Amino acid sequence: MREEIGQYSIYDIANWFLNKSNMTQKKLQKLCYYAQAWCYALKGKRLINSDFQAWVNGPVSPVLYDKLHQFGYDDIRIRGRYKCRIEKEDIRLLEDIWETYGDKTGNALEALAHRELPWIDARRGYAENERCTVVISPEVMKSYYKSIYIGD
Repeated sequence: MREEIGQYSIYDIANWFLNKSNMTQKKLQKLCYYAQAWCYALKGKRLINSDFQAWVNGPVSPVLYDKLHQFGYDDIRIRGRYKCRIEKEDIRLLEDIWETYGDKTGNALEALAHRELPWIDARRGYAENERCTVVISPEVMKSYYKSIYIGD
């Protein structure tokens, strides 16, 4: 089976969230993760062309981390306005993600992800503070978040 390619780059989605507010990389990583996870659950498709790994601090896109790690714990600020190339139906999903998670801190989103099956499943066999680069399963994301949505 061929791996599905995401419709958008991780940078398109990250820039969309950064247009909403300045934020830390930790918060941005988690918002992008939830956008990917909920797109799998609600639309059955991959939104972003980047995988998320089960790092100690929660789900992380290594590609996005490499681009933004220099900000450390400081807020990321973008200069100018980002020209959105995201389709309207996908913007509705991103708006829902923002409405649900946007008021939370990066640490709060990390704590939330640590209680959810996709991250827990990917880290199985790893110690709490052990480095882990296991990709969080799209299938587990899809079934877990879909079950939350329908109330299983």
